[in-house]
Amino acid sequence: MTTDTGIGLADPAGAPGRDVPDLATLQARAAQRAADRAGGTDRLRGHLVCDGLVRIYKTEGVEVVALQGLDLVVDRGELLAIVGASGSGKSTLLNILSGLDVPTAGIARVGEYDLLTMSARKRLSYRRRMVGFVWQQTGRNLLPYLTALENVVTPMQLAGTRSGRAAKRRAMELLDMVGVGYCAQRRPGQMSGGEQQRVAVALAVANDPEVLFADEPTGELDESTAADVFGALQTINAELGVTVVVVTHDHNVAGQVRRTVAIRDGRLASEVRRTSRQTEDGETELVTEEYAVLDRAGRMQLPGAFVEALELKDRVKLNLETEHVEVRRG
Repeated sequence: MTTDTGIGLADPAGAPGRDVPDLATLQARAAQRAADRAGGTDRLRGHLVCDGLVRIYKTEGVEVVALQGLDLVVDRGELLAIVGASGSGKSTLLNILSGLDVPTAGIARVGEYDLLTMSARKRLSYRRRMVGFVWQQTGRNLLPYLTALENVVTPMQLAGTRSGRAAKRRAMELLDMVGVGYCAQRRPGQMSGGEQQRVAVALAVANDPEVLFADEPTGELDESTAADVFGALQTINAELGVTVVVVTHDHNVAGQVRRTVAIRDGRLASEVRRTSRQTEDGETELVTEEYAVLDRAGRMQLPGAFVEALELKDRVKLNLETEHVEVRRG
């Protein structure tokens, strides 16, 4: 069990949780977990599957562990928000799932694609056809010398999915769908930041991808404009059935999805689920429940507020009760 402050009880081998595993250890653990579960049916459930996912960067002999055995399953057609502090690993996860980065070890699958074993050629095809991506910086999403319509048409022409009138017709449909059809003949410099991001959403789904990833798509926008951009993502999710994964610091965005997961120290730490239910008056209300995430090794992270409130340090006592586990100061 580890807390988000880095204090732990033990790693899977029983060593003190303070020790950061090295590259070889993490790779061995991930390989063993993958081998143990290779015959299990639950491994392939979900549209996106991460199991024991590890990503380690090596710079001048220094190993930086970005993901430490992360587990995540996202269902087809889901709209998911990922939150976490800077350096928690959320952007690394998004880059791996979108094919922009290669994991060190573990399992990472999107649909039928195995992201650990893909060749460079297949990875290019994967990025062109399977996934779409929206960056935080508006300038990274669109070509400045093309109109909105031309920007959305371009990926279709490059991939050979549509051409000529068919491509333009599809581009206009997508621009109208996200509410910026009136910007079709405008270049990025003639549009607001929010309009550019909505055009970027249309561009990201031009080739009918199964999954759309968005990395802080509302990070540079005011609250009202951010709501328009998130509304475009919701529309794409609802109208096209595209699975949408959004990394965000925007609490307004995170609060509007059915499921929000939080990453701390390279692992899933907590999850918020929102469901609708009928009240006695016959009205519909939204019920929000927060869960700590228990990984396959039995580890979980205690919320930082709990750790501080009870002044938990170094180790804690666990008592197994009838329907719960009691955690007390050691």
